[in-house]
Amino acid sequence: MTSRREDGESSPAEPLPAMAEYAPDEIVVPAHESAVEDELPDDGEQPVSFFNPGRPALSEGRSYDMLDKIGFLAMIIGMFMAILDIQIVSSSLGELQAGLSASHDEISWVQTSYLIAEVIMIPISGWLSHLLSTRILFFISATTFTIASAACAFAWNLESMILFRALQGFLGGAMIPTVFATSYSMFPRSKQAGVTVVIGLVATMAPTLGPTLGGYLTASLSWHWLFLINVLPGALVAATVFLAVNVDRPNFALLKGFDLKGVILVALFLGSMEYVLEEGPRDDWFDDSTITALIALCSLSGLAFLWHELTTAAPIINLRAFGNRNFALGCVYSFIIGIGLYGSVYVIPQFLGQVKGYNSLQIGELIMVTGVFQFCSAPLAGALSKKMDLRLMLAIGLVCFALGLYLNSSLTADWGWWDFFLPQAIRGISLMFLFIPVNALALGTLPPEMLKGGSGLYNLMRNLGGAIGLAVINTQLSDELNRHLLYLKESVTLARLGVLNEIQGLTAALTPAMGPLAEKAALSKLGAMVYQQATVLAFSDVLVMMASVFLFGFLFMPLMRKVNPGGGGGDAH
Repeated sequence: MTSRREDGESSPAEPLPAMAEYAPDEIVVPAHESAVEDELPDDGEQPVSFFNPGRPALSEGRSYDMLDKIGFLAMIIGMFMAILDIQIVSSSLGELQAGLSASHDEISWVQTSYLIAEVIMIPISGWLSHLLSTRILFFISATTFTIASAACAFAWNLESMILFRALQGFLGGAMIPTVFATSYSMFPRSKQAGVTVVIGLVATMAPTLGPTLGGYLTASLSWHWLFLINVLPGALVAATVFLAVNVDRPNFALLKGFDLKGVILVALFLGSMEYVLEEGPRDDWFDDSTITALIALCSLSGLAFLWHELTTAAPIINLRAFGNRNFALGCVYSFIIGIGLYGSVYVIPQFLGQVKGYNSLQIGELIMVTGVFQFCSAPLAGALSKKMDLRLMLAIGLVCFALGLYLNSSLTADWGWWDFFLPQAIRGISLMFLFIPVNALALGTLPPEMLKGGSGLYNLMRNLGGAIGLAVINTQLSDELNRHLLYLKESVTLARLGVLNEIQGLTAALTPAMGPLAEKAALSKLGAMVYQQATVLAFSDVLVMMASVFLFGFLFMPLMRKVNPGGGGGDAH
């Protein structure tokens, strides 16, 4: 293979420098055009795609065109559907429970089964993409996700729904990391900032829109439409991707060294972990024998998985990508973003429902403030990502998100829509200042052969951040609620004049309606007020805890190497 110099002479193509050869303070990503030029064969002819002989693969020497843009847009829509379905049922579990004749504890498996299946697929999607090609994997994933969605709509009992939701999560899980990897294969570095903005909007707005859209569909139509809404766009996405996307070739030789042991270990490890994180807070962790057994299984299979994947010749998941410092740190920040993204979408609606008594539509209208400001800030964040140090941009995002959470922590039972407005707006603006730099810092420095697997690991960390974050949040809410209840009950006694006056006032107000039962009703009402205040204090503590996690992220900032803004230009090192 040769490269062509400006003077027209050919010289041996120089390999990309190893990570250790970069200067410690800066990484400059090689320009996309140069990488493409180096991949041209000696005779100057462009190789063609395995599936479409008349159209050469992008990674092998062809510039992207309008058809590629259409195909990539279809992939983004598919990713949006897969991420949306994580949260779309969360506001409609009551209707699903009634429709499937399930108990309160059982219906949670409609959510848990999807998450367990998805978290298993995401890390192995890189290997599948190498095996089948991006085009075929995404086509199969979108098609089967659509079929599984239709099956969910016609589920006849809880067991069938859990099965179809697991299939939906597993099959749709491949669409998420594939989009991230394809963005770096399809578009030149000069276009990366704009592409990352679009991906960031979709990846972070889908969890925000999920509960709102789900509540609206259930209230306006029926719970069946939570799944039927995927059918038409899913079919269009599958057809468009099959006809338009063409970035790489399949490599069926990978089947010869198929890492079956790795697949089994990662399924046991991630599956048991997701189950523990979902069910642990409800079952008091080690007080439940099933949770205890699965924690042991998770620990043993996790250690075996790490050992096997690091020692086998052809691992299903290439953990060596963590040897890239920026990628490893980017995964840490992806984990933190997952805590904030999924945690805030969970905590605020929980507060609004439990304390304020809002319905799903009212909650959705408030949560949409975050989405609106996120959308409006996207052009600014995209423009700044081309001009400023991405590490500085990440620092701004961390501070703003922490500030939004901290402002929310001063909430009271009397807060209204406008009291929540500013914290929601600040968090919405900060999301794009977080996602764009982390995506570029993590994936923008990986060598091409590690990009697909790295994208799976990167997205997995965000999902694990959300899962672990929600488990800790639920546990912390319960603990803090009990702590504040104990304190308030010790303080609210009849020995205090203020408490006695409050009871007498409530009794007098309730006497016309309750008669001799007025005093008992007053005590009950006072107990409800104490419980409400304890709940408010518990939510406040959790929001402060979440804010501290984002400030904790500053500890890793000095370790990150600089990436050239916009992906091109700058001094080479």
